Amino acid sequence: TVRHPLCAKYPPSTKYRRSFLTELIKKHEATAAEPLDELYDALADILNEEESTRSYKSYLLPSGEPVTLSESVAIVSGGTTGLITWDAALQLAQWAIENNSAFRDRTVLELGSGIGFTGIAICKTCHPKAYVFSDCHPAVLQQLAENIRLNGFVLEPGKTRHIQTEPQGQEEEATNYQNPKLNPRLIVAELDWGSVTEKQLLDLQPDVVIAADVVYDPEIILALIGMLQKLAACRVARKAPEVYIAVTVRNPDTYHLFQAELDKVGIGWRIIPAHSKSIFLYDVQPNVTILQLFI
Repeated sequence: TVRHPLCAKYPPSTKYRRSFLTELIKKHEATAAEPLDELYDALADILNEEESTRSYKSYLLPSGEPVTLSESVAIVSGGTTGLITWDAALQLAQWAIENNSAFRDRTVLELGSGIGFTGIAICKTCHPKAYVFSDCHPAVLQQLAENIRLNGFVLEPGKTRHIQTEPQGQEEEATNYQNPKLNPRLIVAELDWGSVTEKQLLDLQPDVVIAADVVYDPEIILALIGMLQKLAACRVARKAPEVYIAVTVRNPDTYHLFQAELDKVGIGWRIIPAHSKSIFLYDVQPNVTILQLFI
């Protein structure tokens, strides 16, 4: 947490490191052990640090490889909640890693990618053919692109792709300098669920569609379902994409509204059984549900 090379290069928040060291020193002092001077020195250094509005969080994949993200230290920043990682994203990534055959050699479209944890974890472990990260907030898209680069993927120079305006073939591609043979084609897309057309979605041709923590507001639910209907309508001769959505049930009424609206438009759904163990270190929320939708 403090002296590890990864955390030295990409330090967690000042507040977190201060709390961690303070608690560690207390635990040492509560025993017969004498805390190392190095602990006091490290705490003294951190006490003199200024708080920053941004910090890093690193998560270790089962392979031991890290996913490191630059995040906002505030839950709401710049008018959006998309600049931090939410529990549903962690649980969706864990499910994907445990079921990687659903993503291998396939084109994945992620709705509401936020700062990119789920997609980066999938790209590093599940070997998709192509991965489309999408969101609609400019600050989120900028941070998303930065985090993709931070994790060893190289985006070509230029702006993120605007699905609404740019013709097919103008997408950004990325190469992973660590595993060029296993590298998926990466696209960062500005995607507005309300205005995107069926033809524009057809150009993406996703085999799998995923989203985490996008069901928290009735208005967003209606836009999301409209988007799913467009995806269903634009498949032509292709098989409909598989759809998986991780939902944090904060308000049962909102969650039930989502299910009712799905039923109303004829989109089938089932709850995927929860996994038994945690891959990532975080407080597991019992109220995260992963739904498979049938569009």
